[in-house]
Amino acid sequence: MAELPALDKIELHLIRVLQTLITERSVSRAAMKLHSSQPAVSAQLKRLRTLTGDPLLVRAGNGMVPTETALQLLDPASRVLQDVQRLFGAHAPQRGFEPLASSLTFRIAASDYLDPLFLPELVAHLKRVAPGARLELLPLSGEFDYRRGLAQGAVDLVIGNWLEPPGELHLGKLLSDEIVCLVGEQHPAARMTARSWTAERYLASEHVAPTPLHAKASGGAPGVIDEYLASLGVTRDIVVRSAHFSLIPLMVAQSLLVLTTGRLFCSRYVDTLPVRIVRCPVAFPPLTYYQLWHDVTHASAANRWLREQVRDVARNLGTHGMLRRQREENAR
Repeated sequence: MAELPALDKIELHLIRVLQTLITERSVSRAAMKLHSSQPAVSAQLKRLRTLTGDPLLVRAGNGMVPTETALQLLDPASRVLQDVQRLFGAHAPQRGFEPLASSLTFRIAASDYLDPLFLPELVAHLKRVAPGARLELLPLSGEFDYRRGLAQGAVDLVIGNWLEPPGELHLGKLLSDEIVCLVGEQHPAARMTARSWTAERYLASEHVAPTPLHAKASGGAPGVIDEYLASLGVTRDIVVRSAHFSLIPLMVAQSLLVLTTGRLFCSRYVDTLPVRIVRCPVAFPPLTYYQLWHDVTHASAANRWLREQVRDVARNLGTHGMLRRQREENAR
């Protein structure tokens, strides 16, 4: 029988170092996230290599990558830290977070469906209030398992829209938006009356849609628009799918394609492109955007602060969007 490692040689903090090294894939970045020094983390990596009998991180080009053993250890390490948080998190004294003095790196996975100005506004806001902090913006894609990423601490926050967000994650509602259609000025719908632009004509039109962000591996659906249409027993004719959502309005402007999404996103293009916003003849529920996070970061003062900043930036954009819509309606 293999001899068990002596428990008195394994500190809880060493498990935290292990998880951070594997997710950061860098001794220097791990040291920053752990508020430690690079020599100290290097020494802890050496101890971890001795305890596991594996190099854990190996050189690959200009960076480092985790070994297969390291990847197998990531889930157990995350679970241990999560269980410790459950045991002591509610009673442990919370250290405050000082944004002006912070050099933390925050990782956010987000779609660009909400508003093309959202991520630039968020970056500008965070640089004002936490100038030393770093921000990594990751795309949501069919290959990215955001649930696993949140559970492993590889990402701090996920921002997107779901008809039914995953039940095991914490969520904060950011804003709701009306679903509308964006069409080119030459599209028949741009000249039709609301009565003529029927659900049947809408479904028969040629549509452009984003590549599904939430793959089956993440427990997601093809997208909230098509998920809702499927619940009604109907489908639309999607002839173009694009992973580059911000380019779709340009496609719409030069074709007879129909884009179905939130009014806030569409309104950013009506003054710069030959496009029109028209009412969607299918009565979709509002498009609701959420930020999602895991138990792993729920009690963190730094991550709680980050979630508050995201909420405030999103709501500010939503308020400006409503004011713009009121001005447009008054001008008609």
